[in-house]
Amino acid sequence: MSSSPQIIGAVEIGTSKVTAVIGEYTGRELAIIGHGECQSHGVTKGMVWDYKAASECTHSALEIAERDAGEKVDTVFLAQTGAHLEGFYNEASVNVMGSDNVIGEEDIRTVCNLARSKELRNGRMIVHHIRRPFVIDDRQMVPTAPENLSAKKLAVGYWTVHGEEQRLADTIHVIKGFNIEVSELVVSSLASGHVVTTAEERQHGVLAIDIGAGTTDYVLYGNGVPVITGVLAVGGSHLTNDLSVGLRLTEGQAEKLKLQYGRAEVRCRDKTDKVWLDGNFAIGDRQFPRHSIEKITSARVREIFEIVKDKLGSNFSSQECSAGVVLTGGTAKIPAIAEPASSVFQVPVHLGDPPVSIVGELRDPGTTTAIGTLYYGIYSRSDRGVMRRKKSSLLGGIRNLFSN
Repeated sequence: MSSSPQIIGAVEIGTSKVTAVIGEYTGRELAIIGHGECQSHGVTKGMVWDYKAASECTHSALEIAERDAGEKVDTVFLAQTGAHLEGFYNEASVNVMGSDNVIGEEDIRTVCNLARSKELRNGRMIVHHIRRPFVIDDRQMVPTAPENLSAKKLAVGYWTVHGEEQRLADTIHVIKGFNIEVSELVVSSLASGHVVTTAEERQHGVLAIDIGAGTTDYVLYGNGVPVITGVLAVGGSHLTNDLSVGLRLTEGQAEKLKLQYGRAEVRCRDKTDKVWLDGNFAIGDRQFPRHSIEKITSARVREIFEIVKDKLGSNFSSQECSAGVVLTGGTAKIPAIAEPASSVFQVPVHLGDPPVSIVGELRDPGTTTAIGTLYYGIYSRSDRGVMRRKKSSLLGGIRNLFSN
């Protein structure tokens, strides 16, 4: 990459807010120089349903970030979430071609192409190919390209994340409407997981869960690489809705109670203990049992973790996830959230921290995805193999979405 600094952005178009960050990358170090947020409109569960409304709030967040940075951006990495994202695993193996049984570049290229060759159904587009470690002679795992190693057989597998073309096009078009190019789409789970877990944790096995307002994104790592990713169309807004229905409140009132008194585990045992909705004793101000609030919010939080575990299936085991679970996202700020997660997964749980270079308000868990999108996008570009693959599958696909 060029040694001259590059100015590049990242955008997360979330259910509750749009976050934009701008970074300066020197080729060795990345510094966040701009940050902007705007309340989200026209987006539900991570998917755009009102293009005009989504565009206006996204453009506002970008303009705020540009003013903060004192720089303009021409290209951004764009976070992707939503229930339309799916994944599958496919692997392939080849016999090493050389008579001396030394693995060559052609062997590696052939087995990778075979493992990535599974066709998608109509209307779907690849977002990420995530390579697992190579396996030689059915026994030895090699994390990097095993060129020049001796073996008779070479195998590799890919976890492929793909999405609905129209949904991907909708979010891309929002950015292009601001005369900014989308350099790359980044799955939100990979973005947040990249910045809240360490290389050592990913090697030992770790599960990162990002609980946003409308979705919950997760990624399980093992042997240093992602094993499986996924998205649930459930998040913090569902806690609000549960309170609204259970306590007969407006959504705004329920959100206020959630933020003030919601917990991920019931701690209040006194059912006569009550809290005020507003506390100003004005007309309409009411009291509610603290126990009921905690019972409602904790039930939904636990359900989220149980669904994630169910989705992971046999890919997850507490023995192979020795680094535990790392939680992030705006809803991860709810008190006592580590307790139900530890109970469900039977491993240690802690809240994720961004890199030490991230300071101030950017350390809020609600900004993790946007920051991670920038970090993941920039550092993945240094991998030549990844760049070749993305140019052929993703960027070509993005261009095709707007070629008609």
